[in-house]
Amino acid sequence: MRIALLQCNPVVGDVVGNVRRIREAVESAASQGADLCVTPELAVCGYPPRDLLFREYFAEACWAALEGLAEELAAAATPMPAVLIGTPVRNAEPVGNGVFNSAVLLDGGTVTVVANKTLLPTYDVFDERRYFEPGRGCGRVVVAGRRIGVTICEDVWNDKSFWTDHRFYDTDPVAELLDGSVDLLVNLSASPFSLGKQAIREKMLSSLSARHGVPVVYANQVGGNDDLVFAGKSMAFDHMGRLIARGLGFAEDVVLADPFAGTGIVHEDDAAPEAQAWQALVLGTRDYARKCGFSKVVLGLSGGIDSALVAAVAAEALGPDNVLGVLMPSPYSSKGSVDDSLELGRSLGIRTEIIPIEPMMRAFDSALEPVFAGRQPDVTEENIQSRIRGNLLMGISNKLGAMLLTTGNKSELSVGYCTIYGDMAGGLAVISDVPKTLVWSISRWLNKTKGREVIPVAIIDKIPSAELRPDQKDTDSLPEYEVLDAILKAYIEERHSRAALLAKGFAHADVDRVLHLVRISEFKRRQAPPGIKITDRAFGTGWRMPVACRVNLPEGLM
Repeated sequence: MRIALLQCNPVVGDVVGNVRRIREAVESAASQGADLCVTPELAVCGYPPRDLLFREYFAEACWAALEGLAEELAAAATPMPAVLIGTPVRNAEPVGNGVFNSAVLLDGGTVTVVANKTLLPTYDVFDERRYFEPGRGCGRVVVAGRRIGVTICEDVWNDKSFWTDHRFYDTDPVAELLDGSVDLLVNLSASPFSLGKQAIREKMLSSLSARHGVPVVYANQVGGNDDLVFAGKSMAFDHMGRLIARGLGFAEDVVLADPFAGTGIVHEDDAAPEAQAWQALVLGTRDYARKCGFSKVVLGLSGGIDSALVAAVAAEALGPDNVLGVLMPSPYSSKGSVDDSLELGRSLGIRTEIIPIEPMMRAFDSALEPVFAGRQPDVTEENIQSRIRGNLLMGISNKLGAMLLTTGNKSELSVGYCTIYGDMAGGLAVISDVPKTLVWSISRWLNKTKGREVIPVAIIDKIPSAELRPDQKDTDSLPEYEVLDAILKAYIEERHSRAALLAKGFAHADVDRVLHLVRISEFKRRQAPPGIKITDRAFGTGWRMPVACRVNLPEGLM
């Protein structure tokens, strides 16, 4: 049985366009002899559709589009394979949520609901119980004489033999399906990317197929939607758990496999975190701009590593001709920073402009002098420099119709080492989920991979500084980034307490300082532009901390 996994890149809400892309993929699969096509989860509307699902007509529009597609496929001059498609489906019951997250079968001109997603995640970026009614029972269908069990994304993530330490749900839809005897297990998925997740996903699916002696095929979404990136890498495993097919990473693909014959193509996958992060950032930036209607971007170039990496990502994602880098030197900007930024522009092939901000700084000083009389200069004046730059960049963005990219990294955003309405102003925070130490690693990896100094070594080796006052260094305000990032990873991503951090050997002063800064910076993060999620816990839709709060717990429990 030849199965085609249709690894699509949908635009959320573009039902007409998404169905057209599915039809084109089905036609391609038919020309390659496919007996069955499988799309990702909610491929008709794109994942995640979020509150669009509250519109009563939304699921109905999806169903109508599928009926049209079924008729077109049935009327095609060349016989078309059956298609399992992910879509929202109206819940006809008067109780519960208004829609199901469903898999439907298109075959012979008809549309039939095969399965409704049973396990609805509500952790991290997921909020599916807000929208969907959970399915009851399991989905089975017969295609080309094969008994197929149909699951949707989270339904395969609760195998008690694999997740021995912790499970989120009491039920296991896969176990229920296999009790009824099936020849093949199919999973329609929209599983967001994060570093290291692919290895876990492959191990889990392999374990599932080997333990039950049943082939498993997995169709995953690809592309960027808001803060989420989907890597694709759709897969097929034979009944012994051997990987026999894997689709392209971070690109659309039609993945052909015969899980019963054990045949397919396994595309190479560079698992290095730098390679994975780079591809995710490029795809996330490209799709965010494209799906929001932008073809050009602008960003500030400071001469530092963060803006250099963002510029490199933008040039790769949108093409150098569509990227403008703006240098805005102050009296505190070193000549090296200006020269390095210009060299970066030449290396990337992007256009650069220079706008000195000293005249504007003097104008602000003069205007504020009566109010600031008797007070010594402090961080206020530093923030004004950043806000001048933010205003200039937003003006350029408005005038040129180019989306402004912010350049702050995760380390800075975590502890508020950034200026609200200044360097935080923009439409997309490209590296806001990339710790500073990973920014350096990706930059070195990029130069090595390209075989040249894409990012000048002088930028990579430069001591980090905001250059907002004479001889300023980031370590004047923060611990060394190696220490800071280690504390932040343990606290934010691994959820360790203060006591656990101290037990790991971090200095009391560093731990208390960092945790305090993380807590008081929540108001800034709430007003930051969307960022691209690449870690297990990002400051996006999966981060829901209160702003107005004071954490005051019994001693030893924080």
